Amino acid sequence: MINESFSATTGRLRPPNLGLFLAEGRGVLELNATLLLSPALLTAPRGDGHPVLVLPGLLASDVSTLILRRYLDVLGFSTHPWGFGRNLGGVYSMREKLAKLLQSVHATTGRKVSLVGWSLGGIYARDLALRMPDMVRYVVTLGSPFSGDVTATNAKRVYEMASGERIEDADLKDIQALSGDLPVPTSSLYTRTDGIVNWRTCLVNESDTAENIEITLASHIGIGVNPAALWAVADRLAQPENEFHPFDRSGPFTLAYARPEKMRA
Repeated sequence: MINESFSATTGRLRPPNLGLFLAEGRGVLELNATLLLSPALLTAPRGDGHPVLVLPGLLASDVSTLILRRYLDVLGFSTHPWGFGRNLGGVYSMREKLAKLLQSVHATTGRKVSLVGWSLGGIYARDLALRMPDMVRYVVTLGSPFSGDVTATNAKRVYEMASGERIEDADLKDIQALSGDLPVPTSSLYTRTDGIVNWRTCLVNESDTAENIEITLASHIGIGVNPAALWAVADRLAQPENEFHPFDRSGPFTLAYARPEKMRA
């Protein structure tokens, strides 16, 4: 039986089905859960004060990452918003602006910068890490479609209309690089119940410095405020510089993380 993630006729990945898309509204419940479980969230590992640049998803702004940034700040990290208003897309058109932003944060703090990107923001983060690895400490992506058939998303038309860039026109070398290994440690958080992007496009090639972390029953628009995802982001960023240890799925949100065996299934 062919997995519903694939088209039976073309063999290519499909965008998430209508049911998953319509269920994206549950992101509000994820936000409410975070507010209710804030005491547990505050027991996460503490940061060492290093800078964390947080990049929003398509059509979102720094408002969407406010809870994530405030949470990391309370834990002892030093977060920085992207500051470009609403994210209208454009991997190529945003490259120079993002490079200057990363350079500015790096120069101001004198430290390597961790990058946290939600959806399209994660693609920006991976691109920055590939081009400016000496300034990047760690990359965390949340529901970011950078691997395989990146056209398997319900946001394709919106991205192309807003950015003026066609996904099919992207340089093949850039697509291959984004889906390949990064020169810095990275964690990709994703959910199989994503209603915007096909979850398979969010998977990294697992290695000694790269891992996938599945958040069960999360949504695409809610993963950035999902309590289990927030905990995982903090835990990953709290690792000492130049060190990487696989994510430990114990703790207050253990039931929300799929086991590694399931993720590779």
